[in-house]
Amino acid sequence: MTAPAASFRPSTESDWAAIWPVIAATLSEADTYPYPSTTTHDEARRIWMTDDNVGRVAFVAESEGQVVATAYLKPNQPGLGDHIANAGWMVKPSMRGLGIGRRFAVYVIEQARQRGYLGMQFNAVVSTNEAAVALWKSLGFDVVGTVPRAFRHHRDGLVPIYIMYRDL
Repeated sequence: MTAPAASFRPSTESDWAAIWPVIAATLSEADTYPYPSTTTHDEARRIWMTDDNVGRVAFVAESEGQVVATAYLKPNQPGLGDHIANAGWMVKPSMRGLGIGRRFAVYVIEQARQRGYLGMQFNAVVSTNEAAVALWKSLGFDVVGTVPRAFRHHRDGLVPIYIMYRDL
């Protein structure tokens, strides 16, 4: 199957209405993000889109004029740790496995480089999210730590999370 065409860009406030369904669908699955499935529209907007003066920027991936994925990029820590990026991605369930997430990841990683980050750290990749773990490893991330029983998976119970890192 040919991967669908997609474009990537920083999001704007007007994108929120199209971003929210991607986030709501992902959170409803309760298997990749720590935010509860009961996270409200307003809470999600604050978490995903609000800068809070930390340098957060949100992005969208569009295919055929529709938002099909979203990501954010921000410093992993304030102050003396702000040279290491942190990011999160969500892809619309019907668009997973088509290559858009990989291309979007490459785009956001390049955005981190352009913004002067020296590395990127993920603080909580759920160990049972095999597709994400494989993707990040294929893009040069290593598991640098494991936190046992750190995620309450709706089906698998308490599972580890991985801390993953790569130099930029």
